[in-house]
Parts: sequence; structure tokens; C-alpha cells
Amino acid sequence: MAATKRKLRGGLAVQGKKPKRSRKDAGHPAKPAAEAEEVEEEERNRIPGPVCKGKWKNKERILIFSSRGINFRTRHLMQNLRTLMPHSKADTKMDRKDKLFVINEVCEMKNCNKCIYFEAKKKQDLYMWLSNSPHGPSVKFLVQNIHTLAELKMTGNCLKGSRPLLSFDPVFDELPHYALLKELLIQIFSTPRYHPKSQPFVDHVFTFTILDNRIWFRNFQIIEEDAALVEIGPRFVLNLIKIFQGSFGGPTLYENPHYQSPNMHRRVIRSVMAAKYREKQQVKDVQKLRKKEPKTILPHDPTEDVFVIPAKEKPVEIQWVKPEPKVDLTARKKRIYKRQRKCSRR
Repeated sequence: MAATKRKLRGGLAVQGKKPKRSRKDAGHPAKPAAEAEEVEEEERNRIPGPVCKGKWKNKERILIFSSRGINFRTRHLMQNLRTLMPHSKADTKMDRKDKLFVINEVCEMKNCNKCIYFEAKKKQDLYMWLSNSPHGPSVKFLVQNIHTLAELKMTGNCLKGSRPLLSFDPVFDELPHYALLKELLIQIFSTPRYHPKSQPFVDHVFTFTILDNRIWFRNFQIIEEDAALVEIGPRFVLNLIKIFQGSFGGPTLYENPHYQSPNMHRRVIRSVMAAKYREKQQVKDVQKLRKKEPKTILPHDPTEDVFVIPAKEKPVEIQWVKPEPKVDLTARKKRIYKRQRKCSRR
């Protein structure tokens, strides 16, 4: 049966299938020419939107927070860094009893891969941790000479969220530990390109200079007219302590031999002041002993009176006449005044 049907069908002219209508053809019918011209005019008059920025590929996110016990200056510095870095995130203060390894879990919860942590001790010493979470490395600094934006009152200014240039001292390329610090600072302080919160402008520069075995941070505005620099702020000094292999711990890769802890520095100052006080007390004791010693009486030297000239003797004058009494002018005036009053009454 199947073979006979095929033969019969083979003799007949097979009609072609109807082409399927696509979704575009099944849509609205073609517009007339007048409507098309109106659409073209609207497109001409329409203000074009912003140019496509591109794709945001560098997903660096920085977590900036601190421990409890910081002072107002540290809080303002932390807020200034958050405003200058649009790719940063904030978190609540961490308890000082918690261990530093907990910060890696906080970074994971906040979806951050870099961290700036301010650790306060004795309400006067401030330490800064820069870490690449969770694998490391991490660096510990002592922060000195802090000056915030509100305190400096500089004339410079920049757009909020703009991307900064990073300027490094040539010493960063000479020593290996400084080269590691340079790479870590680049990854933390550079704003990723095409970040949603960033602005497509470059109008300020972060400078990292090395002087006296310390890293000096400055923020300058770039003036377009003559490419001059005007300081904006904030400013602070980082004194390197240690570089660790892991995040907030692990083997020590480098230790600064020139570092002096704040406790040792205060101890040296106190010892210097105590030494000065001891010297003064010793001088006073010596003076007291000298006063108690008996005075040595020297014999009379006959040559002392060689050049002594005797004074001239004045003749004695005897006054035989009684001196006239001294006239009191004030009493005399009073008498005259009384006489005048008596005359006026009469």
C-alpha cells in the first residue's frame, strides 16, 4: 500500500509549502511616508545620550572601617578616604577583643577583596592595615601627622568620584619590599575604570613619596590652565612596621629595622626629661653643701691699701643763725580762701 501511494503521488505535481511569516512581518504594518518623516525629525532634534562607557571589568572593592576607641581625627580621615575612593565600602566598628582574622570573613560577606583597617591603641596610637583578602599579603603601618580635609582648608578642589593619577617616588622601584608596597597601593587607591560610581575625569593626583624611611601621602588638584598642582588634602605619614605573607597574619616577609614603637619613643622622651631633672637636683645639692662649709678667713694683705686714696676732710661749719621756716603753700592757699569766704558772707 505504501509503495502504490508513493507511485501515485510521484505522478502528481506536489504543491510547495507556504513560507512561514516571521515575527517581524507579523508585526505592525508598514508606516506611511508622513509618519516616517516625523520620526526622522524627532530623531534629529533629540539630544544624544551619553557615550557608552564600556564594560566594568576590574571588580576591586575596598572595605574601609576601624576598631573601637578611635578619636575624632581618625574618624574624619576615614570618611575622607571613603569620599575620595568611590569603589570603597563601609562597615561598623570592630570590637578590640576580636582577632584580626575575623576581618577576612567580614570582607567575604561584603564582597570585598581589599581592606583598609584602622586599629587604635591607648586612644593615642593609630595603626593602619592594608590587606589583600583573603590570601595576602598584608602590611602594617603606624600613622603619624594626620591632617584631614576640614582641618587643612586648602584652596584645591576636585570632582567627587573622579579617578586619580598615582605618582610614586623612584625609590619604590629600587628595593623589593617597596616594589611590593607599590603594587598593593596601586590596587587599593586606583579607582577601577568604568566603575558605576566613578566619574570619567582625571583632575587630581595621589603622591606617595619616601622620606626619612616613611611614606608621605598627599592629594593634589591638577589645574588645567598651566598643569600646576594645588593641595586638596588629606595628608598623613605611614611608618612601615612589617609585611606579612598572609592576610592579617602569617610569616613575616619584611620587618623595618628603623621602626621605633610609640611606647619606646615616649620612654626615651621621659628618660631625657628625667636626666635634666636629675642634673638640676645635683646642682642644688652641691650649692647647699657649699653653704654649709665653714668660711675660710684669709689673712690681711698689706698691699691692698697701696692704691687707696683717702677722702678729703670737709671743714665743719657751725650755723649760728636760725633757719627760716619753710612755707607751706597749700596751707597758705587755704587760709586765703577762708578769708575770702568770710568777706563774701559779710
